[in-house]
Amino acid sequence: MTFFEPLVQNLLLMFQDGSWWKLMTMWVIGGLLIFLAIKKEMEPSLLLPIGFGAILVNLPGLSDGLHNLTFLYDVGVKSQELLPLILFIGIGAMIDFGPLLSNPKLMLFGAAAQFGIFFTFAMASVCGFDLRDAASISIIGAADGPTSIVVAQELGSKYLPAIIVAAYSYMALVPIIQPPIIKLLTTKNERLIRMPYAPQSVSKLTRILFPILATVITGVIAPDSVELIGFLMFGNLIRECGVLNSLSETAQNVLANLVTLFLGITVAVGMKAEAFLTWQTLLILGLGLVAFVFDTAGGVVFAKFLNLFLKEKINPMIGAAGISAFPMSARIVHKLGREEDSQNFLLPHAIGVNVSGQVASVVAGGLMLHLVSGLL
Repeated sequence: MTFFEPLVQNLLLMFQDGSWWKLMTMWVIGGLLIFLAIKKEMEPSLLLPIGFGAILVNLPGLSDGLHNLTFLYDVGVKSQELLPLILFIGIGAMIDFGPLLSNPKLMLFGAAAQFGIFFTFAMASVCGFDLRDAASISIIGAADGPTSIVVAQELGSKYLPAIIVAAYSYMALVPIIQPPIIKLLTTKNERLIRMPYAPQSVSKLTRILFPILATVITGVIAPDSVELIGFLMFGNLIRECGVLNSLSETAQNVLANLVTLFLGITVAVGMKAEAFLTWQTLLILGLGLVAFVFDTAGGVVFAKFLNLFLKEKINPMIGAAGISAFPMSARIVHKLGREEDSQNFLLPHAIGVNVSGQVASVVAGGLMLHLVSGLL
């Protein structure tokens, strides 16, 4: 057998069975994700491996290959959900709950920004998706990839790969999608509102007790989310305990980045052309965008509503940071505030809302699991 014979055989097979356009389409999609990761620096640690993986699993003649990658996908994502849960430890170690603990009412904005999840659940049901798939699709709006994976897997959604790609793609597109929505829903005068920040010291004991109590309370209120919130809060406890600094740094950097890379390339196993290129995938991407838009709008509108009753007004832009894309969304809100008024410093408030959104999205995922399980 010459060097070129396998190449010729695979190419002939690809054109004979009519799959060539599907495979090439997936190569283009993979190339686009790689472009966005490198050129636009959009979530490169995730979009780059997903893009490369999408090309890898759609090469002709690989129907019986990639056994190790498939095994990692089955264990790490599909059946055991190990990678998303481990990633939550790294995310928890990154989060500073100080701004939220010094101003607990910011938690309300994180809750309000989950409106899009429940709105999209209803829309997806109307569009013909069953309850399991509709619930899984709706979580995309939180811009929380790990939670989307866990919910979709727990409910047994057959659209897991499309949901994962949509969730992480919209996370990467936060800087593009959120600003127009925020500006559309707010007036210039509202965007100019200053929110003085007088930092209150949060004791070490409070910082240590918070992840423990949050896990216990969430476990009582929404038992289905206890695994997610538990791993998140365990990562935060490693950060705040003060005796595991080296582990905290490892979790924030090495662990989080390594797991993200593995997650990205293993997720691509589910992006084989025959399963991914369907009208349902396009509909999921559209519904995910709807969820994301309404999550952002929910936080902003809630802040505007509160301003009807508050003497000291809130800049409604901070409500948009209630999604789970931490800390990207908070930085966007701060940047928009500085564009209107260079002396306006919204970052501490936006960070507080953003970390509350991280917790609220996990709780919303647990509530969705409980809701659907009760209806089935």
